[in-house]
Amino acid sequence: MTGSPTESRPSKILKTQDHNDQDKEDKQLQDLSMSKNPRIQRYLVAIEYIGTRFSGSQQQPNCRTVVGVLEEAFHKFIGQPVSIFCSSRTDAGVHALSNVCHVDVERISKRKPGEVLPPHEPAVVRRAVNHFLQKNEGDISVIDVRCVPNDFHARFKAQERTYFYRLVSGSEPLSTFEKERAWHVPEKLDLYAMQEACKVLVGHHDFSSFRAAGCQANSPIRTLDELHVCEVPATPYFPSITEREQNNSSLKDSLTCSVKPEVGLPINSFSNTDDMVDTNNGKSNLEEFGIRRRHRSYMVTARARSFLYHQVRLLVGVLKCVGTGELMTSDVERILNAKTVTAASPMAPACGLYLGRVKYDLP
Repeated sequence: MTGSPTESRPSKILKTQDHNDQDKEDKQLQDLSMSKNPRIQRYLVAIEYIGTRFSGSQQQPNCRTVVGVLEEAFHKFIGQPVSIFCSSRTDAGVHALSNVCHVDVERISKRKPGEVLPPHEPAVVRRAVNHFLQKNEGDISVIDVRCVPNDFHARFKAQERTYFYRLVSGSEPLSTFEKERAWHVPEKLDLYAMQEACKVLVGHHDFSSFRAAGCQANSPIRTLDELHVCEVPATPYFPSITEREQNNSSLKDSLTCSVKPEVGLPINSFSNTDDMVDTNNGKSNLEEFGIRRRHRSYMVTARARSFLYHQVRLLVGVLKCVGTGELMTSDVERILNAKTVTAASPMAPACGLYLGRVKYDLP
């Protein structure tokens, strides 16, 4: 790429412009959703789900969705239809460690129709709704419930959202336990190069190059508070004989020295497909029959107040290409400055994406 350093550097944009526009839009929609009935209790509900068998989170006709399944469970619990409003929309195949929604419930006696009863305690709501959810596919559950004021909106009161993206690297075929849970990249990934690319993308930018067609946001300007990639233990992680022996030795040594033992092993001590291969006919020094050789596992973390449509998956797509050597850090700057999604790398698949946390200032 040619050009002066000034031309290649991502342009700076005033933060107030984006935030003010977002606040106005949020306030208008929040006012429309406020319940005016004082007998209704609004609950904030945190849910986790495996997104594989869902056609996304939002309600769609003739499709199994997160909101649809949750509304059905609430209907069976309280005996009347409800409307669920999610903090964050997730696409088909995307998972959630914690997505948050709100629902308005008016508790009416089933024995005496028309008689309004005091609201259910949050713990009762959690147990009852989970009871009906488990009778479904068992791939969604309520993890927390809280009573909130009737003007508290799950989407517009959210202060921050954190997404995680899982990649596994190695030539070995993907484990059955990882199917639809991570993006399998056969090539080696250069962790340092990916981390350097993150430094270009983090901050306040026009993310038009990372905004998919169909995005309904008024502005492509966003502040990416965190973009980080690191190597993590494989999941699920089962220690080998060698690792268990090393752990036991460390424990004995630490007890002898009267020092608190360290838990676990450093990432680079985990055996993987690349480190285990010997020149002896491609056989591993540690290989045993019937024992699967592990991949290297990486986690991308993206944190911001809000994201554009497919923004995280487009960011991960570029980071992956940097990790495999298809792109350089200068290419990432070029893509960001191009301000068109056609400049970006292919989007990462949905299966590796997890909505990790939605942060609130709860009353």
